[in-house]
Amino acid sequence: MSSRGSAAGDRGTAVVIGGGLAGCLAAWALHGVAERVVVVERDRYPDGADFRPGVPQAKHGHLLLEAGQRTIDELLPGALAELLAAGATRVSLSGGLRWLTSAGWLAPYDSDLAVLTCSRPLIDRVVLDRVRAAPNVEFRTGTEVIGLLGDRHTVTGVQVNRRGRRGEETAGIPAELVVDAAGRATHAAKWLSVLGAPAVPRDRVDAGVSYATRFYHRPADAPADSALYLQSHAPDQGRFGVLLPVEGDRWIVGMGGMRGYEPSIQPEEFEKQLGLLRDPCIAETVTGAKPTGPARGFVPGPSVWRHYERSSTHGFLALGDASCTFNPVYGQGMTVAALAARALRDAVRKHGDLGHAAVRETRDAIAGVTRNPWQMAAGEDVRFAGTTGGPSGLQVKVQQRMLDRVLARAVTDARVAAAFHQVAAMVEPPTLLFRPSVLGPVLFGG
Repeated sequence: MSSRGSAAGDRGTAVVIGGGLAGCLAAWALHGVAERVVVVERDRYPDGADFRPGVPQAKHGHLLLEAGQRTIDELLPGALAELLAAGATRVSLSGGLRWLTSAGWLAPYDSDLAVLTCSRPLIDRVVLDRVRAAPNVEFRTGTEVIGLLGDRHTVTGVQVNRRGRRGEETAGIPAELVVDAAGRATHAAKWLSVLGAPAVPRDRVDAGVSYATRFYHRPADAPADSALYLQSHAPDQGRFGVLLPVEGDRWIVGMGGMRGYEPSIQPEEFEKQLGLLRDPCIAETVTGAKPTGPARGFVPGPSVWRHYERSSTHGFLALGDASCTFNPVYGQGMTVAALAARALRDAVRKHGDLGHAAVRETRDAIAGVTRNPWQMAAGEDVRFAGTTGGPSGLQVKVQQRMLDRVLARAVTDARVAAAFHQVAAMVEPPTLLFRPSVLGPVLFGG
Protein backbone atom coordinates (compact mmCIF):
# COMPACT_ATOMS: atom_id res chain seq x y z
CA MET A 1 0.00 0.00 0.00
CA SER A 2 1.52 3.29 -1.11
CA SER A 3 1.79 6.27 1.19
CA ARG A 4 0.85 9.83 0.28
CA GLY A 5 3.75 11.30 -1.67
CA SER A 6 4.61 8.13 -3.58
CA ALA A 7 4.27 8.00 -7.34
CA ALA A 8 1.81 5.10 -7.24
CA GLY A 9 -0.76 6.85 -5.09
CA ASP A 10 -0.78 10.44 -6.22
CA ARG A 11 -2.40 10.40 -9.66
CA GLY A 12 -5.89 10.81 -8.22
CA THR A 13 -7.82 14.05 -7.83
CA ALA A 14 -6.65 17.64 -8.11
CA VAL A 15 -8.94 20.47 -6.99
CA VAL A 16 -8.49 23.94 -8.46
CA ILE A 17 -10.06 26.82 -6.51
CA GLY A 18 -11.25 29.39 -9.04
CA GLY A 19 -12.19 29.01 -12.68
CA GLY A 20 -10.72 32.19 -14.12
CA LEU A 21 -7.74 32.34 -16.47
CA ALA A 22 -5.21 31.12 -13.88
CA GLY A 23 -7.52 28.35 -12.67
CA CYS A 24 -8.30 27.11 -16.17
CA LEU A 25 -4.62 27.08 -17.12
CA ALA A 26 -3.83 25.18 -13.91
CA ALA A 27 -6.56 22.64 -14.66
CA TRP A 28 -5.18 22.12 -18.13
CA ALA A 29 -1.66 21.74 -16.76
CA LEU A 30 -2.88 18.98 -14.45
CA HIS A 31 -5.32 17.12 -16.67
CA GLY A 32 -2.68 15.06 -18.43
CA VAL A 33 -1.45 13.52 -15.16
CA ALA A 34 -4.32 13.67 -12.63
CA GLU A 35 -7.08 11.13 -13.06
CA ARG A 36 -9.62 13.81 -12.21
CA VAL A 37 -9.48 17.61 -12.01
CA VAL A 38 -12.29 19.48 -10.24
CA VAL A 39 -12.51 23.25 -10.80
CA VAL A 40 -14.61 24.98 -8.13
CA GLU A 41 -15.94 28.35 -9.30
CA ARG A 42 -18.20 30.74 -7.33
CA ASP A 43 -19.75 32.32 -10.42
CA ARG A 44 -21.87 30.80 -13.15
CA TYR A 45 -20.25 31.45 -16.49
CA PRO A 46 -22.05 33.80 -18.89
CA ASP A 47 -22.96 32.73 -22.39
CA GLY A 48 -20.18 33.83 -24.69
CA ALA A 49 -17.35 36.26 -23.92
CA ASP A 50 -19.00 38.51 -21.37
CA PHE A 51 -18.18 40.07 -18.02
CA ARG A 52 -18.89 38.26 -14.76
CA PRO A 53 -18.89 39.47 -11.14
CA GLY A 54 -15.93 37.34 -10.05
CA VAL A 55 -13.51 39.20 -12.33
CA PRO A 56 -14.07 42.89 -11.52
CA GLN A 57 -10.82 43.86 -13.22
CA ALA A 58 -12.12 42.43 -16.53
CA LYS A 59 -13.71 45.77 -17.49
CA HIS A 60 -10.28 47.36 -17.65
CA GLY A 61 -7.34 47.11 -20.02
CA HIS A 62 -5.37 43.88 -20.23
CA LEU A 63 -2.18 43.07 -22.08
CA LEU A 64 -0.83 39.63 -22.79
CA LEU A 65 2.92 40.06 -23.14
CA GLU A 66 4.92 38.19 -25.76
CA ALA A 67 6.07 35.58 -23.23
CA GLY A 68 2.47 35.03 -22.14
CA GLN A 69 1.26 34.59 -25.72
CA ARG A 70 3.95 32.04 -26.48
CA THR A 71 3.29 30.14 -23.27
CA ILE A 72 -0.49 29.94 -23.66
CA ASP A 73 -0.07 28.84 -27.26
CA GLU A 74 2.37 26.16 -26.11
CA LEU A 75 -0.03 24.94 -23.44
CA LEU A 76 -3.09 25.19 -25.70
CA PRO A 77 -1.86 24.89 -29.30
CA GLY A 78 -3.89 27.09 -31.60
CA ALA A 79 -5.26 29.31 -28.83
CA LEU A 80 -3.49 32.41 -30.18
CA ALA A 81 -4.99 31.85 -33.63
CA GLU A 82 -8.44 31.49 -32.03
CA LEU A 83 -7.99 34.79 -30.19
CA LEU A 84 -6.89 36.59 -33.34
CA ALA A 85 -9.82 35.11 -35.31
CA ALA A 86 -12.19 36.36 -32.59
CA GLY A 87 -10.92 39.94 -32.90
CA ALA A 88 -7.83 40.14 -30.71
CA THR A 89 -4.92 42.17 -32.11
CA ARG A 90 -1.18 41.72 -31.95
CA VAL A 91 0.21 45.24 -31.61
CA SER A 92 3.90 45.45 -32.49
CA LEU A 93 6.00 46.67 -29.59
CA SER A 94 7.88 48.94 -31.93
CA GLY A 95 5.70 50.00 -34.81
CA GLY A 96 2.25 49.67 -33.32
CA LEU A 97 2.64 50.62 -29.66
CA ARG A 98 3.72 54.20 -29.02
CA TRP A 99 5.20 54.13 -25.52
CA LEU A 100 5.99 57.31 -23.65
CA THR A 101 8.38 56.20 -20.92
CA SER A 102 9.54 58.37 -18.05
CA ALA A 103 12.41 59.48 -20.32
CA GLY A 104 10.41 60.03 -23.53
CA TRP A 105 9.13 58.13 -26.57
CA LEU A 106 11.04 54.93 -27.27
CA ALA A 107 13.08 54.84 -30.47
CA PRO A 108 11.36 52.97 -33.35
CA TYR A 109 12.83 49.83 -34.94
CA ASP A 110 11.65 46.61 -36.61
CA SER A 111 10.50 43.98 -34.08
CA ASP A 112 8.67 40.65 -34.02
CA LEU A 113 7.60 41.25 -30.41
CA ALA A 114 4.02 42.31 -29.77
CA VAL A 115 1.41 42.68 -27.08
CA LEU A 116 -1.94 40.97 -27.53
CA THR A 117 -4.84 43.31 -26.91
CA CYS A 118 -8.48 42.30 -26.49
CA SER A 119 -11.05 42.30 -23.73
CA ARG A 120 -10.33 40.07 -20.75
CA PRO A 121 -13.58 38.07 -21.24
CA LEU A 122 -12.41 37.03 -24.71
CA ILE A 123 -9.16 35.58 -23.38
CA ASP A 124 -10.98 33.84 -20.55
CA ARG A 125 -13.56 32.37 -22.90
CA VAL A 126 -11.12 30.92 -25.43
CA VAL A 127 -9.15 29.22 -22.65
CA LEU A 128 -12.30 28.07 -20.80
CA ASP A 129 -13.81 26.45 -23.89
CA ARG A 130 -10.64 24.49 -24.52
CA VAL A 131 -10.32 23.30 -20.92
CA ARG A 132 -13.99 22.33 -20.71
CA ALA A 133 -13.42 19.90 -23.56
CA ALA A 134 -10.97 17.83 -21.50
CA PRO A 135 -12.86 14.67 -20.45
CA ASN A 136 -11.35 14.45 -16.98
CA VAL A 137 -11.91 18.11 -16.01
CA GLU A 138 -15.12 18.80 -14.06
CA PHE A 139 -16.42 22.32 -13.39
CA ARG A 140 -18.55 22.98 -10.31
CA THR A 141 -20.00 26.44 -10.81
CA GLY A 142 -22.13 28.35 -8.32
CA THR A 143 -20.02 26.65 -5.66
CA GLU A 144 -17.57 28.15 -3.22
CA VAL A 145 -14.73 26.70 -1.21
CA ILE A 146 -15.18 27.53 2.48
CA GLY A 147 -12.21 25.71 3.93
CA LEU A 148 -9.49 23.11 3.49
CA LEU A 149 -9.34 19.50 4.65
CA GLY A 150 -6.26 18.07 6.31
CA ASP A 151 -3.91 19.11 9.10
CA ARG A 152 -0.97 21.43 9.65
CA HIS A 153 1.30 19.14 7.62
CA THR A 154 -0.84 18.14 4.64
CA VAL A 155 -3.85 19.51 2.77
CA THR A 156 -6.09 16.63 1.70
CA GLY A 157 -9.00 18.40 -0.01
CA VAL A 158 -11.51 21.22 0.25
CA GLN A 159 -14.85 21.93 1.90
CA VAL A 160 -17.49 23.38 -0.40
CA ASN A 161 -20.98 24.82 -0.27
CA ARG A 162 -23.40 25.96 -2.87
CA ARG A 163 -22.92 29.69 -3.14
CA GLY A 164 -25.31 31.62 -0.91
CA ARG A 165 -26.27 28.47 1.06
CA ARG A 166 -23.89 28.73 3.98
CA GLY A 167 -26.45 27.32 6.38
CA GLU A 168 -26.52 24.03 4.53
CA GLU A 169 -24.31 21.08 5.35
CA THR A 170 -20.92 21.35 3.69
CA ALA A 171 -19.46 18.74 1.39
CA GLY A 172 -15.88 17.62 1.12
CA ILE A 173 -13.85 16.93 -2.00
CA PRO A 174 -10.81 14.79 -1.14
CA ALA A 175 -7.78 15.51 -3.28
CA GLU A 176 -4.12 14.67 -3.65
CA LEU A 177 -3.45 18.29 -4.63
CA VAL A 178 -5.28 21.58 -4.05
CA VAL A 179 -4.35 24.56 -6.25
CA ASP A 180 -5.45 28.01 -5.13
CA ALA A 181 -6.25 30.13 -8.21
CA ALA A 182 -8.90 32.23 -6.47
CA GLY A 183 -7.24 35.51 -7.37
CA ARG A 184 -6.96 38.59 -5.19
CA ALA A 185 -9.86 37.40 -3.04
CA THR A 186 -7.99 34.29 -1.86
CA HIS A 187 -8.78 33.08 1.68
CA ALA A 188 -6.00 30.49 1.74
CA ALA A 189 -4.04 32.17 4.54
CA LYS A 190 -7.05 31.94 6.87
CA TRP A 191 -7.86 28.36 5.87
CA LEU A 192 -4.27 27.18 6.37
CA SER A 193 -4.24 28.91 9.76
CA VAL A 194 -7.35 26.98 10.78
CA LEU A 195 -5.47 23.76 10.01
CA GLY A 196 -2.63 24.96 12.23
CA ALA A 197 -0.16 25.44 9.38
CA PRO A 198 2.55 28.09 9.85
CA ALA A 199 1.87 31.46 8.26
CA VAL A 200 3.33 31.94 4.80
CA PRO A 201 5.77 34.90 4.58
CA ARG A 202 4.71 37.68 2.24
CA ASP A 203 5.98 40.90 0.71
CA ARG A 204 3.58 43.82 0.35
CA VAL A 205 3.75 47.14 -1.49
CA ASP A 206 0.84 49.54 -1.92
CA ALA A 207 1.08 52.42 -4.39
CA GLY A 208 -2.61 53.22 -3.88
CA VAL A 209 -3.31 52.69 -7.57
CA SER A 210 -6.83 53.10 -8.96
CA TYR A 211 -8.34 52.97 -12.44
CA ALA A 212 -11.04 54.52 -14.59
CA THR A 213 -11.85 52.91 -17.93
CA ARG A 214 -14.23 53.59 -20.77
CA PHE A 215 -14.91 51.77 -24.05
CA TYR A 216 -15.26 53.77 -27.27
CA HIS A 217 -16.38 52.89 -30.78
CA ARG A 218 -13.28 52.99 -32.96
CA PRO A 219 -13.81 55.16 -36.06
CA ALA A 220 -13.67 53.29 -39.37
CA ASP A 221 -10.61 55.22 -40.52
CA ALA A 222 -8.61 54.59 -37.32
CA PRO A 223 -5.90 51.91 -37.47
CA ALA A 224 -6.83 48.67 -35.70
CA ASP A 225 -3.26 47.67 -34.84
CA SER A 226 -1.95 50.69 -32.95
CA ALA A 227 -1.99 51.54 -29.25
CA LEU A 228 -0.81 54.26 -26.89
CA TYR A 229 0.76 53.96 -23.46
CA LEU A 230 1.59 57.07 -21.47
CA GLN A 231 3.63 56.07 -18.45
CA SER A 232 3.68 57.90 -15.15
CA HIS A 233 6.77 59.90 -14.17
CA ALA A 234 7.85 59.58 -10.56
CA PRO A 235 7.69 61.31 -8.26
CA ASP A 236 5.75 64.31 -9.57
CA GLN A 237 3.40 62.79 -12.17
CA GLY A 238 1.44 59.82 -10.90
CA ARG A 239 -1.05 59.60 -13.76
CA PHE A 240 -0.82 57.13 -16.63
CA GLY A 241 -3.05 56.24 -19.56
CA VAL A 242 -3.61 53.62 -22.25
CA LEU A 243 -5.55 53.33 -25.47
CA LEU A 244 -5.85 49.77 -26.75
CA PRO A 245 -7.71 48.24 -29.69
CA VAL A 246 -10.13 45.45 -28.70
CA GLU A 247 -12.58 43.25 -30.55
CA GLY A 248 -15.83 44.70 -31.83
CA ASP A 249 -14.11 47.69 -33.47
CA ARG A 250 -13.62 49.36 -30.11
CA TRP A 251 -10.97 51.09 -28.10
CA ILE A 252 -10.52 50.56 -24.41
CA VAL A 253 -9.31 53.83 -22.91
CA GLY A 254 -7.97 53.69 -19.39
CA MET A 255 -6.49 56.09 -16.91
CA GLY A 256 -4.84 55.24 -13.69
CA GLY A 257 -3.20 57.03 -10.88
CA MET A 258 -0.99 56.30 -7.93
CA ARG A 259 -2.08 57.52 -4.49
CA GLY A 260 -2.99 61.19 -4.76
CA TYR A 261 -3.70 60.99 -8.52
CA GLU A 262 -6.94 59.00 -8.46
CA PRO A 263 -8.94 59.26 -11.73
CA SER A 264 -12.64 60.12 -11.94
CA ILE A 265 -15.39 58.06 -13.61
CA GLN A 266 -17.64 61.10 -14.06
CA PRO A 267 -17.95 61.75 -17.82
CA GLU A 268 -16.78 65.37 -17.87
CA GLU A 269 -14.00 64.76 -15.36
CA PHE A 270 -12.86 61.62 -17.20
CA GLU A 271 -12.43 63.55 -20.45
CA LYS A 272 -10.77 66.43 -18.63
CA GLN A 273 -8.26 64.16 -16.87
CA LEU A 274 -7.31 62.55 -20.18
CA GLY A 275 -5.98 65.99 -21.04
CA LEU A 276 -3.89 66.05 -17.86
CA LEU A 277 -1.75 63.09 -18.95
CA ARG A 278 1.85 63.75 -19.93
CA ASP A 279 0.93 63.98 -23.62
CA PRO A 280 -2.40 64.96 -25.23
CA CYS A 281 -2.35 62.14 -27.80
CA ILE A 282 -4.96 59.92 -26.11
CA ALA A 283 -7.32 62.84 -25.51
CA GLU A 284 -6.88 63.95 -29.10
CA THR A 285 -7.38 60.44 -30.49
CA VAL A 286 -10.75 59.91 -28.79
CA THR A 287 -12.04 63.40 -29.60
CA GLY A 288 -15.27 62.82 -31.50
CA ALA A 289 -15.30 59.06 -30.80
CA LYS A 290 -18.54 57.77 -29.32
CA PRO A 291 -18.40 55.99 -25.94
CA THR A 292 -20.14 52.62 -25.73
CA GLY A 293 -21.13 53.21 -22.10
CA PRO A 294 -20.09 54.87 -18.86
CA ALA A 295 -16.62 54.87 -17.35
CA ARG A 296 -15.95 52.20 -14.73
CA GLY A 297 -13.64 52.37 -11.75
CA PHE A 298 -11.46 49.75 -10.12
CA VAL A 299 -9.20 49.76 -7.06
CA PRO A 300 -7.03 46.61 -7.18
CA GLY A 301 -5.53 47.01 -3.72
CA PRO A 302 -1.93 46.36 -2.69
CA SER A 303 0.55 44.14 -4.47
CA VAL A 304 1.25 41.04 -2.38
CA TRP A 305 3.72 38.21 -3.02
CA ARG A 306 2.96 35.14 -0.89
CA HIS A 307 6.07 33.02 -0.57
CA TYR A 308 4.65 29.51 -0.74
CA GLU A 309 8.08 28.28 -1.80
CA ARG A 310 8.97 28.68 1.90
CA SER A 311 5.95 26.67 3.09
CA SER A 312 6.31 23.13 4.45
CA THR A 313 2.62 22.21 4.03
CA HIS A 314 2.15 19.40 1.54
CA GLY A 315 -0.62 19.01 -1.01
CA PHE A 316 -1.16 22.72 -1.66
CA LEU A 317 0.14 25.42 -3.96
CA ALA A 318 -1.04 28.75 -5.37
CA LEU A 319 -0.63 30.50 -8.69
CA GLY A 320 -1.92 33.60 -10.42
CA ASP A 321 -3.06 36.46 -8.21
CA ALA A 322 -3.51 34.03 -5.32
CA SER A 323 0.26 33.67 -5.36
CA CYS A 324 1.30 37.18 -6.34
CA THR A 325 -0.74 40.26 -7.19
CA PHE A 326 1.07 42.91 -9.22
CA ASN A 327 0.29 46.54 -9.81
CA PRO A 328 -1.72 46.04 -13.05
CA VAL A 329 -0.11 49.04 -14.74
CA TYR A 330 2.87 46.85 -15.69
CA GLY A 331 0.75 44.25 -17.50
CA GLN A 332 2.56 41.28 -15.94
CA GLY A 333 -0.21 39.32 -14.21
CA MET A 334 -1.61 37.11 -16.98
CA THR A 335 1.84 36.31 -18.33
CA VAL A 336 3.17 35.27 -14.91
CA ALA A 337 0.06 33.09 -14.40
CA ALA A 338 0.71 31.37 -17.73
CA LEU A 339 4.37 30.78 -16.89
CA ALA A 340 3.34 29.34 -13.51
CA ALA A 341 0.87 26.97 -15.16
CA ARG A 342 3.57 25.75 -17.52
CA ALA A 343 5.85 25.16 -14.54
CA LEU A 344 3.09 23.11 -12.90
CA ARG A 345 2.60 21.06 -16.06
CA ASP A 346 6.30 20.39 -16.42
CA ALA A 347 6.68 19.32 -12.78
CA VAL A 348 3.75 16.89 -12.67
CA ARG A 349 4.78 15.40 -16.01
CA LYS A 350 8.37 15.00 -14.86
CA HIS A 351 7.36 13.19 -11.66
CA GLY A 352 4.29 11.48 -13.11
CA ASP A 353 2.14 12.30 -10.10
CA LEU A 354 0.73 15.02 -7.84
CA GLY A 355 3.05 14.26 -4.96
CA HIS A 356 5.38 16.22 -2.72
CA ALA A 357 8.33 16.45 -5.11
CA ALA A 358 6.18 17.86 -7.93
CA VAL A 359 4.61 20.41 -5.56
CA ARG A 360 7.97 21.55 -4.18
CA GLU A 361 9.41 21.88 -7.67
CA THR A 362 6.38 23.86 -8.86
CA ARG A 363 6.53 26.24 -5.88
CA ASP A 364 10.19 26.94 -6.54
CA ALA A 365 9.53 27.48 -10.24
CA ILE A 366 6.63 29.85 -9.54
CA ALA A 367 8.89 31.86 -7.25
CA GLY A 368 11.47 31.93 -10.03
CA VAL A 369 9.09 33.33 -12.67
CA THR A 370 7.69 35.83 -10.14
CA ARG A 371 10.95 37.28 -8.85
CA ASN A 372 12.04 39.47 -11.78
CA PRO A 373 8.66 41.05 -12.56
CA TRP A 374 8.03 41.65 -8.85
CA GLN A 375 11.38 43.35 -8.35
CA MET A 376 10.88 45.55 -11.40
CA ALA A 377 7.32 46.53 -10.46
CA ALA A 378 7.98 47.07 -6.76
CA GLY A 379 11.14 49.03 -7.54
CA GLU A 380 9.10 51.42 -9.68
CA ASP A 381 6.18 51.68 -7.22
CA VAL A 382 8.41 52.85 -4.37
CA ARG A 383 9.50 55.88 -6.38
CA PHE A 384 6.18 57.52 -5.42
CA ALA A 385 5.99 59.26 -2.05
CA GLY A 386 2.52 57.85 -1.32
CA THR A 387 3.63 54.22 -1.62
CA THR A 388 3.66 52.13 1.55
CA GLY A 389 5.76 49.03 2.02
CA GLY A 390 8.05 47.71 -0.67
CA PRO A 391 11.79 47.25 -0.99
CA SER A 392 14.39 49.83 -0.02
CA GLY A 393 18.12 50.19 0.25
CA LEU A 394 21.08 50.34 -2.09
CA GLN A 395 19.96 47.53 -4.39
CA VAL A 396 16.70 49.32 -5.22
CA LYS A 397 18.48 52.62 -5.81
CA VAL A 398 20.94 50.93 -8.18
CA GLN A 399 18.07 49.23 -10.03
CA GLN A 400 16.22 52.51 -10.41
CA ARG A 401 19.31 54.36 -11.56
CA MET A 402 20.12 51.66 -14.10
CA LEU A 403 16.60 51.72 -15.52
CA ASP A 404 16.73 55.51 -15.78
CA ARG A 405 19.93 55.25 -17.81
CA VAL A 406 18.48 52.52 -20.04
CA LEU A 407 15.33 54.49 -20.80
CA ALA A 408 17.24 57.70 -21.43
CA ARG A 409 19.36 55.89 -24.02
CA ALA A 410 16.37 53.93 -25.45
CA VAL A 411 14.81 57.20 -26.61
CA THR A 412 17.48 57.55 -29.31
CA ASP A 413 19.15 54.12 -29.57
CA ALA A 414 17.14 51.36 -31.26
CA ARG A 415 19.43 48.62 -29.88
CA VAL A 416 18.75 49.68 -26.31
CA ALA A 417 15.02 50.14 -27.01
CA ALA A 418 14.91 46.60 -28.40
CA ALA A 419 16.67 45.18 -25.34
CA PHE A 420 14.30 47.03 -23.01
CA HIS A 421 11.31 45.68 -24.94
CA GLN A 422 12.63 42.12 -24.64
CA VAL A 423 12.87 42.48 -20.87
CA ALA A 424 9.47 44.18 -20.61
CA ALA A 425 7.92 41.41 -22.74
CA MET A 426 9.47 38.85 -20.36
CA VAL A 427 11.18 36.95 -23.16
CA GLU A 428 14.59 37.86 -21.71
CA PRO A 429 15.69 38.39 -18.08
CA PRO A 430 16.83 41.83 -16.82
CA THR A 431 20.43 40.63 -17.06
CA LEU A 432 20.14 41.29 -20.81
CA LEU A 433 20.56 44.97 -20.00
CA PHE A 434 24.03 44.24 -18.61
CA ARG A 435 25.41 42.67 -21.77
CA PRO A 436 28.19 44.74 -23.37
CA SER A 437 26.14 45.51 -26.50
CA VAL A 438 23.55 47.23 -24.30
CA LEU A 439 25.55 48.35 -21.29
CA GLY A 440 28.18 50.13 -23.37
CA PRO A 441 25.77 52.56 -25.09
CA VAL A 442 23.85 53.03 -21.82
CA LEU A 443 26.93 54.02 -19.85
CA PHE A 444 29.08 55.68 -22.46
CA GLY A 445 26.82 56.59 -25.40
CA GLY A 446 27.87 56.06 -28.98
